[in-house]
Amino acid sequence: MTFTILPGTAAAAPATSPQQAAKLVSDADHQLEVVTEQVNAARVVLDQQKAAVASAEKHAAAAQVQLKAMAGQIRQLARSAYTGGGNDAAQLDVLMTSKSADAFVSQLGTLDAIAGHTNDVVAQVSKASHTAAAARAKADAAATAAQATFDQVAAKQRDLQAKIADYKRQYAALTAPQRAVVNLTAAGSSVAVPSAAPAATGAAQAAVSTALAQVGKPYVWGAAGPNSFDCSGLMQYAYSAAGISLPHSSSAQSSMGVPVSRSALQPGDLVFFYSPVSHVGMYIGNGQMVHAATSGEPVKVVSLDSMPNYNSARRIATG
Repeated sequence: MTFTILPGTAAAAPATSPQQAAKLVSDADHQLEVVTEQVNAARVVLDQQKAAVASAEKHAAAAQVQLKAMAGQIRQLARSAYTGGGNDAAQLDVLMTSKSADAFVSQLGTLDAIAGHTNDVVAQVSKASHTAAAARAKADAAATAAQATFDQVAAKQRDLQAKIADYKRQYAALTAPQRAVVNLTAAGSSVAVPSAAPAATGAAQAAVSTALAQVGKPYVWGAAGPNSFDCSGLMQYAYSAAGISLPHSSSAQSSMGVPVSRSALQPGDLVFFYSPVSHVGMYIGNGQMVHAATSGEPVKVVSLDSMPNYNSARRIATG
């Protein structure tokens, strides 16, 4: 039996021993989580860009409404000037031959013959026109960026699905002891009875309680509950119960809240692994954490010390 690494990972020789096979599949498991979190992070960016598009569209619409209102004022000024009569035949000719408010506004040199406040109105129309054009350009640019990100997410998702299928094939070919090695490497040492310590804040306590209530539910790449989770999806779900919104991305979560040292961890703190960050769990006190670890392993409580490649920690609920 031989195993090869997942497509897109660094080149390596096929494994020919049980130990090498377990190590190779374990490495593949981590690579899958890296790609999953990259997809999650891309979705976070896409959501932000969609919000920017909606905001830009709203401003563009408001600017257009203002422009139409100002155009109405110009038409009224034109009518007033025409009906009031004028001594300058050239200026009257401009009014008579202008077929629209826009055409009239373009003849700015003749507008000073109208009422004294005309120049102010023209300036306002000009500003409204530029504002509307800029808002529309911003909305179009935001929409283009969002579409590009969507295409990237879709491509990453297709790539991820191919990697998942290959990983499942390799994992299924392992013996039970080999699978146990893979799971231990990715998930850490299980704790038989979760024993969370009291959290310092109500929000942290709500997050801890919610995360622990998910113990036993399956790991699914890209899932954020309520029936299955990946690592960052579980943290997002847990903190949503505390009224705190987190992005579905371990790398994005690792920049939220405030940093905290490993020695000062409190229940509810998020703990991160690998560099760059690609895995996250929640500290629950007594040297333990709860996390959605890997395919084939349910949400579980493990010893923090049993987890490899500790990176950092952040306190989300600070008051």
